[in-house]
Amino acid sequence: MSKLVNALLLTTLASAAASVSAESPMVPTPPAIAAKSYILMDYYTGQTLVELNSNERLPPASLTKMMTSYIIGQELLKGNIKRDDMVTVSQNAWSKNYSDSSKMFIEVGKQVSVDDLNKGIIIQSGNDACVAMAEHIAGSTDSFADMMNTWATKLGMKDSHFMNPHGLFDDNHYSTAHDMAVLGQALIRDVPEEYKIYSQKDFQFNGITQHNRNRLLWDTSLNVDGIKTGHVSEIGYNLVASATNKEGMRLISVVMGTESERVRADESKKLLTYGFRFFQTLTPYKAGTELVNQKIWMGDKPTVKLGVDKDVAVTITRGQADKLKADFQLDSELKAPLTKGQQVGTVSVKLDGKEIAKAPLVALEEVQEGNLLSRVWDYLMMLIQSLLK
Repeated sequence: MSKLVNALLLTTLASAAASVSAESPMVPTPPAIAAKSYILMDYYTGQTLVELNSNERLPPASLTKMMTSYIIGQELLKGNIKRDDMVTVSQNAWSKNYSDSSKMFIEVGKQVSVDDLNKGIIIQSGNDACVAMAEHIAGSTDSFADMMNTWATKLGMKDSHFMNPHGLFDDNHYSTAHDMAVLGQALIRDVPEEYKIYSQKDFQFNGITQHNRNRLLWDTSLNVDGIKTGHVSEIGYNLVASATNKEGMRLISVVMGTESERVRADESKKLLTYGFRFFQTLTPYKAGTELVNQKIWMGDKPTVKLGVDKDVAVTITRGQADKLKADFQLDSELKAPLTKGQQVGTVSVKLDGKEIAKAPLVALEEVQEGNLLSRVWDYLMMLIQSLLK
């Protein structure tokens, strides 16, 4: 029985991989990147493709605003705030407090909409807008920092700690290239409407037009649609960027500690170009697609459709699709009743014998108990089967 199941899964896998498989290239050493720390991550699988010192704690500077933005996106989703809410600018949020840093140019006592402040944070990198939104959501910047750290824990950002919503330097305010890639992944996945703003190239407020500092948005050789820049004198220039290719692959790059705005863009482009050229992400198993029709005992039907409840994606070197293997293991023989979505085993995808992805194998349909006669018959068949083993 296991051989039959294995063949069915491999046929499904091969047909999915063949559509995007390419001739196997020579994979060169990753390019040298002029940054203190960097990482290239696949968005769908979370797999690290290239990295150096990616877990080193460094000042994130305005990359911090990605977390501020993430929380704004979550608060909008939950209905705790609305885009047309008007926020009164406090003395703390006044733009004059941030004379030597990026700002939106909001004025104390004036009212500004959540939508404008949000764009001021993402596009203009306004420190003043960050304070205004932090106070609007949490009452104070200290309370908002607590929210930031709570979310960081939930997202698995193990080497990050936030002291403020804007990223101005503080010894206890730090993150890593890896954690910033994880945060970028969460922004794209969890708050897609929020993430759309990151592709906007400019925003005007108070008669002042400011351009997005992410130079890669203007690079026609890459399909970059976000995300955030940062700069602090202690380490230099940072950039988190994300791009897609024609195959639907999405990569996230992070560079921290480069020497200039130009260099952070150039080094990010090197990483993204390398990733798209030499790697591919496949989705051999789609959520809800039948992988096998498996025998079930004691049920009102003889078989049950099994599959996965979430897409199973793998990132591999280009040209290796035909080397992928797959199998599954049942937790036990299937017996009714079964509920739709109930886990009954595990699907495993392997490359050269090494497991590179696994997912729960679930029932794609409900199976109720059969009538008394069919259950007695199945019991006898199971008994005979066990005696013959």
